[in-house]
Parts: sequence; structure tokens; C-alpha cells
Amino acid sequence: MKQVKLAGYKAKHFKYSVVGKVATITLDRPERKNPLTLESYSELRDLFREMVYATDIKAIVFASEGGNFCSGGDVHDIIGKLIKMDMDGLLRFTRMTGDMVKAMRQCPQPIVAAIDGVCTGAGAMIACGADMRVATARSKLAFLFVRVGLAGADMGACTLLPRLIGLSRAEDLLYTGRVVGGEEAERMGFYNRLVGEDKLLEEAQSLAQSLADGPNFGHMMTKTMLFQEWSSGLGESIEAEAQAQAICMQTNDFKRAYHAFVAKQKPVFEGN
Repeated sequence: MKQVKLAGYKAKHFKYSVVGKVATITLDRPERKNPLTLESYSELRDLFREMVYATDIKAIVFASEGGNFCSGGDVHDIIGKLIKMDMDGLLRFTRMTGDMVKAMRQCPQPIVAAIDGVCTGAGAMIACGADMRVATARSKLAFLFVRVGLAGADMGACTLLPRLIGLSRAEDLLYTGRVVGGEEAERMGFYNRLVGEDKLLEEAQSLAQSLADGPNFGHMMTKTMLFQEWSSGLGESIEAEAQAQAICMQTNDFKRAYHAFVAKQKPVFEGN
């Protein structure tokens, strides 16, 4: 079986560091609230796929710089390109973003997300893809897909979110796109715990270190079984959502949302 050591991995589109057996991935575009780009999506997907073969990494922290976790896909780098794509291009994109979440769930190491500030769109799905979530009270969680004229079904949201907080609460967040503060998100069960802003990374890394110091094989087996024993496979759900989202990306409402954003206006959706 292939084996690799990832302590020396050189990231191109985010920060990456290793202390002991814990790897920390840090989004590093704080001036834009840490959005994802096409390149960072694919690099994250590939890194999590490599984690399957890593012999030196036993736990992972997913963090960010500048007081915001992740604002989702970059509006200009991604959405501005999507409205110009044909169906084949859109489906390649939605499958690629879903593949990142699948790679997070399929990598054997427990992932701890350290969430502060904005955690929206694809950022919220990174949080869903993690195994545990440590956050601050000032964090702002939102599944914003509906606000840009799309389905709430994206990157596995309709599979992962109900399993984290229950179907009724998931429906609330996916249909409305409303912003949820840290205390409400903890009450829902989305966050495992809340900590002070100045202690966030320390607490997340401490939790990851405790997992790395524990029965690694047992933890990895637990994660594998949690993934395998769902009544419906995540892969099938993500593929269905990729197709649904690619269809939604061809609507005029999606284009209206983008143009309204550029004009700094509120989008007016017409349902077509």
C-alpha cells in the first residue's frame, strides 16, 4: 500500500504546518474573509486524498487567518466564471467541490474545524465535513446557496447537515439562508463547544492533539464506520446534489444574484 509523509508538504493556496502528529490547514486570504478559489478547492481535495496514505499525520485542524473562517466561493474568481459556463463545465465544478467534502470524510484522520467570524456557503460545508467544530460566540454560520438563486443542496449539505442538527433545523437553515450566531449554533448541536476568540486555535489544536495522542487506529476506524454506516451513501447524495446545483447554475436568478452583487444591490429573484 502507498505510504507518504506529509509533514513536509508545501501548500500553494493556503498555509500548512505540522507540529508532532497534528497538521494545521489555514486559509490565508483575510482581506477577503478567506474565500475559496478554484485552485484552493482542488488543492484541498488532493491534500485530503493524500491523507489516506499519510503515516505521520494523526489529526488535522482546519483554521483561518484574520477573524473569519471562510466566506465561501470567491464571487469574482468562481461565481463570475460560473455564469459563463455551459452545463458540462458547471457539472465538473459542482462535482469537484463535492469531491473536496468527500475527501474530508474519507480521510481517516479526525478533522477539527476552528471557526471564528464568517462561516458561510462553502465555508459552512467545510465545517460540516469536519468531525468536530470548535467555535466562538461571535461566529456567523449561514448556508447561503438559496440567497444566490440556487438550491440548498450543495456539496452534501442535504446529507451532512440533517445528521448534525436534525432534519427540521437543517430545513430551516437551507431554505432561509439565515445567519446563525455561535450560541444558537452550539444549541443546535452544530458546534461541539464555544471558546474565546483568543483561545480558539489553541483549543482546536489541543483537541486535535488529544485525538492524535489517543488510539489512532481506533479513531480512524470510528471515522470510517461513521461514514460507511449511514443509511444513504454520501457519494450518491453528493452526485445528486452536483447535478441539481449545476442545473440551478443555469437559471437567470443565479445571474441576477451575481449582477446585483457587483452593483451592490439586493437581488430580486423571479424564479426562472
